[in-house]
Amino acid sequence: MFAGPLLTRDVLTTPRQWQHFLMRSGYVAAFAILLYTAGQTTFGFQQIRNIGDVAQFGSYVFGLFAAVQLSLVIAGALLFSANTVAQEKDKRTLILLLMTDLRSHELVVGKLLGSLLPVFTLILVSLPIFCFLRLLGGVSMSQVLWLEAICLVSVLAAGAWGTLVAYWRDKTFQTLAVTVIGALLFIAIIEFLVAIIGGDGGVASLLALLNPYRALGDLLNPLAHQPDVAAPTISAAKPVLAIGLLAAGLITYTIARVRVWNPSRSVFEQVRAAAKAEGETRSRHRAVWSNPVVWREIITRAYGRKMLVIKGAYLLIAALLALWVVTEPASSPLVLGMLARSGAAFAVLIVVGMLLLAAQAVTALTTERDSQTLELLLVTDITAKEFIFGKLAGIFYNSKEVLLVPLAFLVWFAARGELSVENFLYLFIGLVVLACFCAMLGLHGALSYTNSRKAILHSLGTVFFLFVGTFVCIVLLVEARGDYSLQLPAFVVFAVGGTIGLMASLAARNPSPALLLTSTMLPFATIYSILGFLMGNTLGVAAVIIAAYGFASIAMLIPAVSEFDYALGRTTLERG
Repeated sequence: MFAGPLLTRDVLTTPRQWQHFLMRSGYVAAFAILLYTAGQTTFGFQQIRNIGDVAQFGSYVFGLFAAVQLSLVIAGALLFSANTVAQEKDKRTLILLLMTDLRSHELVVGKLLGSLLPVFTLILVSLPIFCFLRLLGGVSMSQVLWLEAICLVSVLAAGAWGTLVAYWRDKTFQTLAVTVIGALLFIAIIEFLVAIIGGDGGVASLLALLNPYRALGDLLNPLAHQPDVAAPTISAAKPVLAIGLLAAGLITYTIARVRVWNPSRSVFEQVRAAAKAEGETRSRHRAVWSNPVVWREIITRAYGRKMLVIKGAYLLIAALLALWVVTEPASSPLVLGMLARSGAAFAVLIVVGMLLLAAQAVTALTTERDSQTLELLLVTDITAKEFIFGKLAGIFYNSKEVLLVPLAFLVWFAARGELSVENFLYLFIGLVVLACFCAMLGLHGALSYTNSRKAILHSLGTVFFLFVGTFVCIVLLVEARGDYSLQLPAFVVFAVGGTIGLMASLAARNPSPALLLTSTMLPFATIYSILGFLMGNTLGVAAVIIAAYGFASIAMLIPAVSEFDYALGRTTLERG
């Protein structure tokens, strides 16, 4: 009753959708595939005779599953919560909600809990899975329950942050970018302050409680902080309470400001500007380029006035990563057992950049559709090539820092002697190809799904799951300790699962032989690239990445141009 009718509507309608049941069953199936793959990676075809090995395997898989689930639910909470409110703003239905007798807490809490229902479902579904892992040994029931508690409060905090940003900002891209970058900056700043302050008590320990990944690490390794205790106390009460208070603070602040931020001031500014323009005759007009789509994307403020803030936050993340690399001690262990700090920092920068690029790409078209300006473009004589390539030019111009900042990191690593000229070229070309893939993936999702929420979630979800799948493969291959031949059947199963997921995302709504081939090729190419990297075959890795993701970009680009009229419902023909 506190959340109001908005939550009631979502509770009644969400279980009626077939995607709800597919998501639950797919989540369990994904963990089953991951369990089989981890088993093959650890034991291969050997017969297990020692119960201690089974318990150690259970502890290892529990830690892997916990890390994957925590990352998935936090990312899902950020995207679902921010996207739900952003779509209400784009479709201008939020003003209608503000005109009703809904109270501020019903607007905030109702939208928040309603958007998080799918994420809560995944956490609930995972409970039997973790209980099953407990049967293998090496895991206690208290660890399982505290893990679920950490996931729940982390989801609430991430969802509260996404809802706050969505009610605060107007543009969808701004909302998504600030939500993702803000969450990453929060964790980075927490770790930076803990490292600067130091010590095991006082302010540093209180700040450390706000990082859910620190809480997860302490839960998985209780002896790390209790080395002299025979039976360590397993509890995550303090971080759960701290993160829960953070979520409550964010929700309370959003409730207090929701009617101050909304309706947006831009609504009144547009009305005043329109009234002022009625009595004036413009004597000067801005010259529009031959391609008006490129002109709008680059010259005008199509994505709001806060783009500099988003870019500044991205540069701040880059600066913190650079500081992390500079302060690396001589005896620092490798990240994931295979990457130096410089490589890990570059990987984090690429993940953040590619997510921002995909968000920029998908919102470039969904915003046009939701604001009903796409129909105006469709009745003009703008051709499909002008529209698509104009959007791509605007996407890369507005996201140029995504390429320039990692390029600066590569130049820095080469100057430090950590990177040869050959590998510098491989990394730069691969970065450009991945950027083209993410940009086309966003446009492809926006063209394939008329529902903006589904388009955004499919595009960003595909990019995120590709990186998560890569991370999981790296962890499993490191665990294999170089004996890769015995794990071939397991990784074939893993790649087949990835193929099914990509087919559902890329080719379900817009099937074509090229997209089907892309969906089949990308998981196997990614696994081959990881193996090639571990064996030092940099040329082969670069060639496979360029060929696979370059072909995928072209496979999405050609239908976007050739079937543009069909995808958007336009019946006009191209200009001769």
